[in-house]
Amino acid sequence: MLLAKPSSPSTRRRRVVIVTTVVTLALCAYFWHVLYNVGDWARQTSPLSYQYWVQQEFVSTKSELDCFYGRTPLDATTPTPPEPIPNHVHFIFGLANPYEDPHAGTFDFIAYLAVRSAVLGIRADKISLHYTYLADPPAPEPNKDPFSNPWVNRLKDDITLVYHSPEEMNALKNQPGAHWQPAHISDILRLRLLQEQGGIYLDLDAFGLRPFTDLLRSPRDMIMGHEGGNRGGLCNAIMVARKNSAFIERWASEYNDVDLSREWNYHSVLLPKQLQMQNPDEVCALSPSALFWPTWTFSHVRWMHEPLTTHQARVWAAEIESNGGSLFGEQLAYHAWSQMSWDKYLSKLTPEIVRSRDTRFNLMVRRFLHPDLGVQGGAQP
Repeated sequence: MLLAKPSSPSTRRRRVVIVTTVVTLALCAYFWHVLYNVGDWARQTSPLSYQYWVQQEFVSTKSELDCFYGRTPLDATTPTPPEPIPNHVHFIFGLANPYEDPHAGTFDFIAYLAVRSAVLGIRADKISLHYTYLADPPAPEPNKDPFSNPWVNRLKDDITLVYHSPEEMNALKNQPGAHWQPAHISDILRLRLLQEQGGIYLDLDAFGLRPFTDLLRSPRDMIMGHEGGNRGGLCNAIMVARKNSAFIERWASEYNDVDLSREWNYHSVLLPKQLQMQNPDEVCALSPSALFWPTWTFSHVRWMHEPLTTHQARVWAAEIESNGGSLFGEQLAYHAWSQMSWDKYLSKLTPEIVRSRDTRFNLMVRRFLHPDLGVQGGAQP
């Protein structure tokens, strides 16, 4: 009888390494989302993280408060007050087709709440929803029955739909055939809309909490809010502008011959801050608290969506009421930072949850629900 030759120690070690590696890779694959979330949490909460600079405390400056309360003085080139900026809110959605790319998503409950905030919070005179694709279920054709989307249908009495063809949107690219994300095309479209019509621009994860009355009578043709306590940028998710703004013309020209596929927020956040510092008389720059506070950091997003005790809910409800709809006295809007908050928080919200569960976010947007939504026996969208 032949006996198996004993394996050498090196062979046994090699087998152990192979088995251990395979098991480790299998466990990593199985627990990938958990490991990713833990790693992301560690990265965001590390003392060395940039997020500590973003969420640092700040004090509003005199010029920021003057901008907020409509006290910005006229400059030498504007001897008389200009016409008020129109109380016209612009939204953009559906530049990518979810029929071809499901990640593009359809106009949803959060977008509905954002538009309702323009109705009830800002009390806009006009609301325009600019789109290419709105159908739900998604359709291959652009401009296919936008009111088939139940949330858009809910808003039909409050909005004006403005269709933009795929050809028109592709023409906004300064490099033919460039693989830009829809967000980059939206960045250019929003500047064009404000330059041609004036008004207020909101992303569909931004919520107007109070009327922008004082901002609309600013002598400056452009009003933007600082992002972060470090004032590292001026964010384009919420903007107020008079048409034919010199600042927008200057900003838009910076998009010429630029490959936006290689960047994310330089042209939308960092560049406007640089241009504002070079041309301070063209922009009314608001404190971080006005439009973009709390910020996008891990702890700030969690703070907005964490469950409240009965006592905390009562205190915050009273604070919101005393501030006319805002969490803080110097706040006009809130940007929900969907890139950071969608998977864990925003995607899970329903009318019933917003109506019944007390978080700071839910308390703030609850009044934007139609009365028959989120109640027992109430209507569906």
